[in-house]
Amino acid sequence: MTLPQTMTHIEITQPGGPQVLQPRQVPVPTPAAGEVLIRVHAAGVNRPDVLQRAGQYPMKPGMNPIPGLEVAGEVVAVGAGVSDFAIGDRVCALTNGGGYAQYSVVPASQALPIPEGMDWLHAAAIPETYFTVWANLFEMGGARKGKRALIHGGTSGIGTTALMLCREFGIEAFATAGSEEKCVVVRELGAEAINYREQDFARVIAEKTSGQGVDVVLDIMGGSYLNNNVVALAMEGRLVMLGFLGGAVAKEIDLLAIMAKRASVTGSLLRSRTKEEKAEIARQLREHVWPVLAAGRCLPMIDKVYPLADAALAHARMEAGEHVGKIVLSVD
Repeated sequence: MTLPQTMTHIEITQPGGPQVLQPRQVPVPTPAAGEVLIRVHAAGVNRPDVLQRAGQYPMKPGMNPIPGLEVAGEVVAVGAGVSDFAIGDRVCALTNGGGYAQYSVVPASQALPIPEGMDWLHAAAIPETYFTVWANLFEMGGARKGKRALIHGGTSGIGTTALMLCREFGIEAFATAGSEEKCVVVRELGAEAINYREQDFARVIAEKTSGQGVDVVLDIMGGSYLNNNVVALAMEGRLVMLGFLGGAVAKEIDLLAIMAKRASVTGSLLRSRTKEEKAEIARQLREHVWPVLAAGRCLPMIDKVYPLADAALAHARMEAGEHVGKIVLSVD
């Protein structure tokens, strides 16, 4: 297959608002051993992209500075040692950065075949979100059939994914949302909706569970929610933090409440996990979630699609908090 020498990607020209995202012409990358080169047809937009653009995401040395953590497309080149994929395969993949581009190099172990019949846009909305939810809600949070979960930001990409998988695997779910319209979406996904602008979520959880609480909280807010999250937990419950929209520093922490419930408080950043850890998450998704997607269930909810050149508009929509489900960039 003959490839072009150059491509367009979207650079963060400096930390700042959406306008700092600018298209640039650069050489098409070459896959190293264990990698595949994907001609990108669509790329997902995620909160870490927005934080990175604003200079608020911890970037370790060696991380790809180009935003974009998930893509869907066609394999157009393979590096040495790759046997699971061949040129022409339709894949979606968790990148290590570099997804906002016409071509993206990813470790083959972080790519998965696109379920039959799924389009590029829905496939691109899967990797970052489903990897994150599986690793945090199910692995670290211990969610399983018969358990209860509280999902903050129930209509976000993470939230809608978590609620669909809770319904699929028999987990009783509660979710916070900021408007009645978004609460309707939460209910349609099978969860108990809590309007955080009007209700105290910990009090609602106590009332709905007869004081027992939830077994796991999946939290995107951080510091401002920490104490109330602990109140909402059941005995030996787990609080798993994914974000810090409400502050990265928690003050006045009620340690006694944590100790009294024997609660576990943890969190993770998917991007900084090792290649081996991401490969294991991919394996588990293929085993447990891929059959569900192939059957047409738990498909990602698409909020809005923007051309790659309009990545700034996509970021502005995410920051406005109006989206329900995933925002996706079309690269075709």
